[in-house]
Amino acid sequence: MPVLRHRHRRVSDRIVDIFEAVGIQKPELSILSEGFLAEVKELPQKNLAFEALKKLLNDEIRFISRKNLVQGKSFTEMLDKTIKRYTNKSVEAAQVIEELIELARKVREEKSRGKQQEMTEDELGFYDALGVNDSAVQVLGNETLRKIALELTQMIRKSVTIDWTQRESVQAEIRLKVKKILRRYGYPPDKQEKATQIVLEQAELIAKDWIGSEESAALSV
Repeated sequence: MPVLRHRHRRVSDRIVDIFEAVGIQKPELSILSEGFLAEVKELPQKNLAFEALKKLLNDEIRFISRKNLVQGKSFTEMLDKTIKRYTNKSVEAAQVIEELIELARKVREEKSRGKQQEMTEDELGFYDALGVNDSAVQVLGNETLRKIALELTQMIRKSVTIDWTQRESVQAEIRLKVKKILRRYGYPPDKQEKATQIVLEQAELIAKDWIGSEESAALSV
């Protein structure tokens, strides 16, 4: 186990150089490997272990939030809740570290979920926007929800323009198309309005990347 150097100030005084402190290479940290999690868990300085996990999870969740509205929000809420319990002294350091390690595993698994579902990051974002964890929605089955997500991705990608978020007519047209797709697949009627709104928010989150990549491609021709 690496020994912390005395020249490090206390965690409360500044952001600790986590990579140097735990003596693990940065690429390992970026994927929250089991080896790294095991080393952090064994750190005698529990406050450092807490800060290390908090910082890394914040970074990873921020990255997820740029692509997936629903999962980003879910992970953010879980992290904030855990941190709050610790700062309010509702749980001991050892317990909060266990909880953060479990959250880290979930975040790590999220990175491979799209591949397992045979969906791109964009398609997975719309899949999650459908509220797949809702019991009323689950009756459709995973394959149907996956088909909806793929069709939504294709339709929205063809429909958005560089100024679509400022054009109510374009937004209204996309909204109608989303609802039409949901109805065609038998999506629960009482869930359609909420799903449509989240789908549009997800579209706004990622569509700028689509437009940016298309503009770059056009300039390179």
